[in-house]
Amino acid sequence: MNTNQNQLRKGKHIHFLDNLRTVIIFLVILYHAGGFYEAAGIYDSWWIVDDPATNNLSGILNIILGIFVMPTLFYISGYLAEASLKNKKSWTYIKAKFTRIILPWIIGVLTVIPLYKVIFLFSRNLPQEHWSTYFHFSNGFISQSWLWYLPVLFLFNILYLLFSKLNIRTSNISLKGAVFGAFLIGFVYSVSMDVFGLQGWTLTPLIDFQNERVLIYFMVFLLGALSFNHTVFASEPKSKKLYTIVNSTSWLPITAYIFSFLFPWFSPGNFIVSEIVDKMILWFSYLLSLLCLVYLMVETFRRYFDKLGKLWNELNQNSYPVYIIHLIVMGIIALIMRDTAIPSILKYLTLTIASYIVCNLIVSFFRSMLQSKRFVNK
Repeated sequence: MNTNQNQLRKGKHIHFLDNLRTVIIFLVILYHAGGFYEAAGIYDSWWIVDDPATNNLSGILNIILGIFVMPTLFYISGYLAEASLKNKKSWTYIKAKFTRIILPWIIGVLTVIPLYKVIFLFSRNLPQEHWSTYFHFSNGFISQSWLWYLPVLFLFNILYLLFSKLNIRTSNISLKGAVFGAFLIGFVYSVSMDVFGLQGWTLTPLIDFQNERVLIYFMVFLLGALSFNHTVFASEPKSKKLYTIVNSTSWLPITAYIFSFLFPWFSPGNFIVSEIVDKMILWFSYLLSLLCLVYLMVETFRRYFDKLGKLWNELNQNSYPVYIIHLIVMGIIALIMRDTAIPSILKYLTLTIASYIVCNLIVSFFRSMLQSKRFVNK
């Protein structure tokens, strides 16, 4: 077992997973920046700021990012959940996850979600409303917005804890078999949800989730935990055969998914083959693309970014709070740029990069303030 794996069992993180999570947070910001400028109008009625300057690039890129960004986060979380569970008793594990996930969520829904609605109304020249309508349990269409990830992640951790108490010997489950099983179950589940018209979001005061994807996310979380149990990162990567094959062929399911996803927009009321077959093509290509892209992200960072420097360390420590505050920062910057003559593509890139930098500066400033306060108190 290499140094990274030993470090993780002692409660430390593998560097490349930290680095990957940080880059995924940047891609989340890129994804959300697309919501300001995509041309299809999907976000117009509920996104924090509606900019009339649009482009097609952001919409296409968002389709691709939507395949793998959140699953990659859940895979990393599953891997680290099993590592954390190995080092803690059940109640200690629950308290640790509650402190890390739910407490920031509580703060977030009481602060940044109301700010979201303030900016939303202001950007549309609408009057501000009664204070009680700014919280997620009463604001309707906004609900928890991007913070949905936190309660879902906490639920997955609790479900995994309960699963671990069943004493199922996961070492007897091969990773290849688990990947195939996750693909098959996810395919049947998502097609069924789509066919029976159950797709969409479930919004509640405690948890929001996308009906047709939530089980897929949980299975990716379990694949992360299984990867830890199989010590898949215990040795340095050697053969690049699979990595090269997936790199060379993943564009096929991705292209199929993009085409099947956009076809109803290009040809409303028509089908590529038939309604049921089209849905099967959509979800088959989506799941295959998801597995390919998550694998490529993990394997790329494992091979080329398993290192830690001063900048990586700072960004890694900031990534979690950056996720929580980023959409508010984006809303303010997008509002400033909205009525300018800047081309849409340039706005898109500027919003992404500026928001990431500003969020990190804010988080770094508050972290340094807290560290200084602790030093003085000592």
